[in-house]
Amino acid sequence: TDSQTCLRAQDIEEVGNNRHTTFFEMLGNWSLGDYFKQEQINWFWEFITTVVKLDPQRIFVSCFIGDEKSGIPKDTESADIWKEIFTSAGIEAKEIEIGDSRNGSKLGEQGGRIFYYSDSNWWCRTGSAASMPVGEPGGPDTEMFYLYPDVQHDKSFGEHCHINCDCGRYIELGNSVFMEYQKTKDGFAKLPKRNVDYGGGLERIAAASIDSPDVYKISLLWPIIEKLQELSGKTYDNNQASMRVIADHLRGAVFLAVDGVTPSNKEQGYVMRRLLRRAIRHAFELGIEDNFLPEVAPVVCGLYKDDFPELNKNLEIILNMLSKEEKIFRQTLRKGLKEFDRIVNFKYEVSKIGKPKETKSILMGDDAFKLYDTYGYPLELTKEEAKKRGIELADDLDQDFDCAMLDQRMRSQTASKGTFKGGLADSSEIVTKYHTATHMMYKALRMVLGDHVTQRGSNITAERLRFDFNHPEKVTAEQVKEVEGIVNKQIKKDLPVSFKEMPTKEGLATGARGHFGEKYGEMVKVYTIGPEDSPYTMELCGGPHVEHTGVLGEGGVKFKIIKEESSAAGIRRIKAVLA
Repeated sequence: TDSQTCLRAQDIEEVGNNRHTTFFEMLGNWSLGDYFKQEQINWFWEFITTVVKLDPQRIFVSCFIGDEKSGIPKDTESADIWKEIFTSAGIEAKEIEIGDSRNGSKLGEQGGRIFYYSDSNWWCRTGSAASMPVGEPGGPDTEMFYLYPDVQHDKSFGEHCHINCDCGRYIELGNSVFMEYQKTKDGFAKLPKRNVDYGGGLERIAAASIDSPDVYKISLLWPIIEKLQELSGKTYDNNQASMRVIADHLRGAVFLAVDGVTPSNKEQGYVMRRLLRRAIRHAFELGIEDNFLPEVAPVVCGLYKDDFPELNKNLEIILNMLSKEEKIFRQTLRKGLKEFDRIVNFKYEVSKIGKPKETKSILMGDDAFKLYDTYGYPLELTKEEAKKRGIELADDLDQDFDCAMLDQRMRSQTASKGTFKGGLADSSEIVTKYHTATHMMYKALRMVLGDHVTQRGSNITAERLRFDFNHPEKVTAEQVKEVEGIVNKQIKKDLPVSFKEMPTKEGLATGARGHFGEKYGEMVKVYTIGPEDSPYTMELCGGPHVEHTGVLGEGGVKFKIIKEESSAAGIRRIKAVLA
């Protein structure tokens, strides 16, 4: 059994309703070749009804309807176990065949207790039995739902409600996956060992335990809402969507931060940045226009102090990171919103009789790109802002935005045509010196600032070197002098610079550092500065280097850092010269 912290970035657009969160704790129990359906389903029922003490009359379940084309039978075994459980509890266990969950809105509940679905009750990595590659394991699953009878069905999700409806009247509490099949060339075969994989959302189960369809009322989220009410002077009842978004997104960002993620425009860093920016935008909706993330983050850390003590332990680092990102984006937000208003304000047309006729603006892709390119306003926030104001999006908005982005990249590539790989302007003698000095400075930065320092970009010309790296705060004047001193000391030592070519896997195994964003082939060069038995630094690199460090100091030249500044949130930039 376990409780696993999870973040589902694909749910970000859903946050704001009563049940969706991006961050949640997944409760799990597992069997690898041991117990199976009979034990698992009964234990699931016991946990929900005896431990959590939910009302059995409000519990509904789903099972797999089968797949004739794939030769996978209907999961009557799970259904029969459920039928026995419900009957023992004095509950009629009528079975309803839905098939594709999209048909549910046509059929409705019809007094059913056990519902058969196809698409939503088969689990495999690729999503459906038909799309599974040969060798993949998969199997049917059974899901449990809890009914909130006072929640009215929203017909925008279909004419009739059913347990897999997404209107919030039924909320899924958990899913038991029974892995018993493997895809073969001819169809499916039974696995030699059958496995159980159960997953249940802690927040949803906790909400059910207090009979609330709103997960934000539980003890792990409500104190955050209370803090937002205090800061904004507004009530949750009248501002549910914005307060839910802020509470969820900030909780997720705090957990990402303690796991070492920093806001950026790539991969996990982009997810974190997107969470924070959506939270800040919704804070504007609440009238919170001063930096508020440092006010709310300690509440999150306090809620988890017993189970995740690392949050409070790293609170200062988390607060510094959040404060910087908020400060930067608030400036972007104000400018972006002002430009957004200018672009999408209602236009007026003059009718034939001379009276103004009000018409809605349609947001175009080039306008969205201008907001992004000039003001740093993210595309997804532009879409959300338009949706909130009832402004139409052009059908080809995404396509036009992508085209504008591609055009800009092509222009950039043309402007920098001839630039050497790795950020080098050329392979001249001075550029080669600066390139070697960059490696030496990188090592010195890690010695002075810490092992968290990682290269985030480099640009080297005949006039100077420029180096970007992650670090949560300004490098002090004392630290700058210490880095300069280390580099100049290695120059004075006149260390040998050598390289060996070897397979990439072997090169990485030496402990040599790679470069951010670099894609390596089958073979790499491992450069060593200093004696091989006790090197100053080792890095994977394909660029030109000097043969010994002493040449960098010829003629009394010294390595000197001329500028240290912020490049982006959590990213610092250094410019240095040999003079």
